[in-house]
Amino acid sequence: MDQSIAVQDTLQGDENCIIAVQCDVLLDDMTESRLLGLVESAKQYAIFIYTHRRMAITAEDVSLEDVVPIDLDFSVVEISSPEDLILVGADTRVRVSYKDESLELKLPFGSHSRLFLGEVIRAWSDVCKFPTQEAKLEWINKYRTGTKGQELVKQAFAPLGTTLNKLNQHRKTDKSTDKKKRSLEGLKASNSPNTESQGESNQGISIRDDLVRSSSHTPSNKSHILTMPQFGLRDNLIKCELLKNEDLYIYREHFSFFLGTYNVNGQTPKESLRPWLSCTLNPPDMYCVGFQELDLSKEAFFFNDTPKEMEWSKAVSDALHPDAKYALVKLVRLVGIMLLFYVKKEHAQFISDVEVESVGTGIMGRMGNKGAVGVRFRFHNSDICVVNCHLAAHVEEYERRNQDYKDICSRLQFRQIDQTQPRLSIMKHDVVLWIGDLNYRISDLDVNNVKELISKKDFEMLHTYDQLRRQIDEEAVFVGFVEGEIDFQPTYKYDTGSDKWDTSEKCRVPAWCDRILWRGKDISQQHYQSHMALKTSDHKPVSSLLSVGIKRVNAESYKKTFEEIVRNLDKMENECIPSVTLSKREFHFENVKYMEHQARTLSIVNDGQVPCQFEFIQKPNEATYCKPWLTANPNKGFIAQGASVDIDLEVFVNRTTAPDLNSGKQEIEDILVLHLERGKDYFISVTGSYLPSCYGTPIHVLCRLKDAIQEMPRETLRQMMATSLNDNTESTEKPLDIPKELWMMVDHLFRKAIKQEDIFQQPGLRSEFSEIRDGLDTGLANSLSGSNHSVAEALLLFLDALPEPVVPYAFYQQCLECCSDATQCEKVISMLPQCHRNVFNYLAAFLRELLKNSASNRLDVTIVATIFASLLIRSPTKQDLAEKRKAREFFQHFLGQSSS
Repeated sequence: MDQSIAVQDTLQGDENCIIAVQCDVLLDDMTESRLLGLVESAKQYAIFIYTHRRMAITAEDVSLEDVVPIDLDFSVVEISSPEDLILVGADTRVRVSYKDESLELKLPFGSHSRLFLGEVIRAWSDVCKFPTQEAKLEWINKYRTGTKGQELVKQAFAPLGTTLNKLNQHRKTDKSTDKKKRSLEGLKASNSPNTESQGESNQGISIRDDLVRSSSHTPSNKSHILTMPQFGLRDNLIKCELLKNEDLYIYREHFSFFLGTYNVNGQTPKESLRPWLSCTLNPPDMYCVGFQELDLSKEAFFFNDTPKEMEWSKAVSDALHPDAKYALVKLVRLVGIMLLFYVKKEHAQFISDVEVESVGTGIMGRMGNKGAVGVRFRFHNSDICVVNCHLAAHVEEYERRNQDYKDICSRLQFRQIDQTQPRLSIMKHDVVLWIGDLNYRISDLDVNNVKELISKKDFEMLHTYDQLRRQIDEEAVFVGFVEGEIDFQPTYKYDTGSDKWDTSEKCRVPAWCDRILWRGKDISQQHYQSHMALKTSDHKPVSSLLSVGIKRVNAESYKKTFEEIVRNLDKMENECIPSVTLSKREFHFENVKYMEHQARTLSIVNDGQVPCQFEFIQKPNEATYCKPWLTANPNKGFIAQGASVDIDLEVFVNRTTAPDLNSGKQEIEDILVLHLERGKDYFISVTGSYLPSCYGTPIHVLCRLKDAIQEMPRETLRQMMATSLNDNTESTEKPLDIPKELWMMVDHLFRKAIKQEDIFQQPGLRSEFSEIRDGLDTGLANSLSGSNHSVAEALLLFLDALPEPVVPYAFYQQCLECCSDATQCEKVISMLPQCHRNVFNYLAAFLRELLKNSASNRLDVTIVATIFASLLIRSPTKQDLAEKRKAREFFQHFLGQSSS
C-alpha cells in the first residue's frame, strides 16, 4: 500500500495527499525517522510531518507532528556534499526553510524521492509565480485542534514551526548554494544507475505498488522545469557522456522471466493454473501473465467493467511458483485484455519508473475488444516493455492483423517522470516482450491436411503455412523480434473442456494463435510450450521462460567514469557556442487528406564542438509549439558532438482539426521555432494544401451540396460553411433531405451487408477507408469499394467527425432527462432542425432493418444502441458512464419494431 494512503486517511474535507515519502530528520549526530506528505487544498500546498511507529500503512500508524505551509516564507534547497555527487545510491540531502527556521532532511536514494522533491518544488514555484497573491492557507488551522470522524486525533498539534524551532537549535541556515554543485546533485539522484537500495527492505507483501518505486504525474510548470538543475543542459552533457561510455561501468546479470498467454473465451476459472504457471523447476524472477477474452459480455465491451478481473487475478496469484514470494507490481486491463506483472519480493526494490498504457484497435480504432495493454519499467539499469495483445480474428484478415500490430506500435506510448520529455514508444526499450492471441492462422491447407501433419508431429512443415511466420519473413510485422522454435501442437481451436479439435459446424482449422516473441540483446529461451492439461477454454495456454541479461552497475567503475566526465565538464560547456546544420528549412505537404498521415524528415547535424540540446518552442501568444494538425517527433532532444538526429514532421488531420480546414478558417501553414540551448533559434516553414472532405463538414452544409465537396469552388464552400445551422436564408435550390454521402454508405450496407456477420463490430482496413473517403469527396465513384466492414466503419467515422452531432449539443441535456419516457424522446427528436431530424430517422430506420436480421449478423439492440448513441447523442464535454447509459436508453426507444 502506498504511504500516501496513510497520510490521506488523516486528512479532512477536500484535502488531498499528492505524494508521501519516508525520510530521516538530521539532529546533530542523530537522526529521527519521519513521514512527509505533500498535501493540497484548492491549489494551496503544505508539507505534513508525521511520526510513525512502523512502516506507515494506515492512519493508525502515524501521528501528525507539524505542518509547514508552502508560501512566500518557504524555501527548499538540495545540500548534498561534493563527495555525495559521485556515490552511486547516495541519499539526497535537502534543507527546508520556513521564515527564520530550517529543517535538514535525508531522502532515500531513488526515483520516488526525486519525484517527491520535484512535486514540492513545483508547488513552491506556483506560489512564487504570483508573489502578490498571498496564500492564506486557513484550512491548515483545523489540524491544530481538529478531529477526524469520531476519532480524536492522537496527538495535540504543535504550533506551526515547533519542529523547525526545535531542530534549528542544532544548525545555522546556509544562505548560499553553489549552482553547479546543485546541478550535479540533481543529476546524481535522477540519472545515476540503480544500485543496491539503502532503505528498509520489503516484507514480501504481495500488493500492487507496495514494494516498487512507481512514477506518478501531475502537470508541471514548464518555465520552472527548464530551470531545475536535474533538467539542465549540464546534466544532459553528463548523461550523454555516461551513455557513450556505458561499457566502462556496466555488466550484465541474467534473470528469468516467465511469460504466459491465455485466451480464456469469457470463462471463469474452473481449475488450478499451476500446471501452467508453476511448470518450471526453479521459481522465475518475474512473471508477465496475459489474458484475452477475459469477459465477452456487452457490459465489459462497452463499459470496461467486469468482475472476472478479480477472479482471474486470484487464480494467478494462487498458482505462482510455491518456492518464492511475489509482489504484484501492476495490473492493467482493457475490456478483456489483461496483463499482470509480478516480481520476486527481493527484486521489488530494484523496479522503478513503472507505467501502464492501453490501445484499442477495434471498430473506429477505439473499441477495446481488440487491441493491447502494456507495462514498462526499469529493472536495475535496463528499460523493459511488456505488451499483451489481441489482434483481429478470422483466417482471411491477416492484413487487418498487420494493421493492428502497426497501430499498437505507433499508439502505445508511455509517459516519463519528466513530462516535458517525449513519451516512450514500445521500441525505445532495451527489452521488449510481446505476448498474446495474435490470431494469425494456418493458410493454404484444409483442415484434414493440417490435422494429419499434427498427428505426425511434423510441426516444422506445418509452420511453413503459418501466417505469422510468412508475415515476419516478408518483414511486414515484428521486424527485429525473435520467436523460439514451435514444437507443440496448435493451441486453437478445441471443444471447451476437452482436448478435441473443434467439432462445431464451422470446424475451425487448428492454428497457433497464441504466441510469445521478444526483442533485445542477450536473451535466450529456456522453454516454449503449450499446456494441454488446462481445458477451461477453446484455447490452450502457452508459456515461455526467458533468461534475460539485465544491465547492472559496477559502482567503482561508475565512480571513475563519472569523475572523469566531471573533470572535463567545464571545458565541454565553455569551449564554444552550440551549432547545427539543418537539412532544409521549408517543408510542403501536398494534398493532405482527412485521416491520412503524411511525414517529412528534418535532419539536424551537430557540427559544433560541443553536444547541444534542442527544443521546438512556443511562439508569442501561442499555447503550443505547433498547430494541432502538426507534430515534430521528437520535439526536443540532445545531440552529441558530430552526431545527427532525424525529426519526423508529421501532418494528420482528425475530427478535431478537420472542420476549420474544411471551412477555410485554417490553412496548412505554420512556422516552427527550433531553439538551441545557449545557441540561436532556427525558423522552419511548414506549408501545404488540404483537400476538403465530407468528413468534418456539418450536416446542413452537406445537404446544400449537390456536387461532391472537392468539386465545389473554395470560396463558395467558405461562404456555405459560414452559415449557421439555424440560418433561414432562402436558397435558390431546395436542400437534400440527407447528405448524399450518408445515403451512399447506408444504401451500400442495406443492399450488401444486411446479413453480414459482426457488422459494426469488426474494423475495416485503413487502405479501404481511404478509397471510400476519396470516392465520397470526389464523386468519381458510382459505388463504394472495399469490404462491408470498411464501409460500416467509414459510416461510423463520418458520424463521429460531424462538428455538430446528429442530435445537436443544445438538445443533449433534454435527451438525458427524458431517456426513460419514449413519448418525450420522440418529442425531442421532432424539435431537431429538419436536416438533422431526417438523418436521425433515416439511420434509425436502417438500424431497425439490420436488427431484423440479427440471427445472421449477430447484432442485438443493446450493441446497436450503445455504438450509435455514442455518435448521435454526443456530450459537449466529457461524457461519464451514467450519461452514456442514459444516451443508450434514449436511442433504444427508436430501435423497436414499432418505432417510426
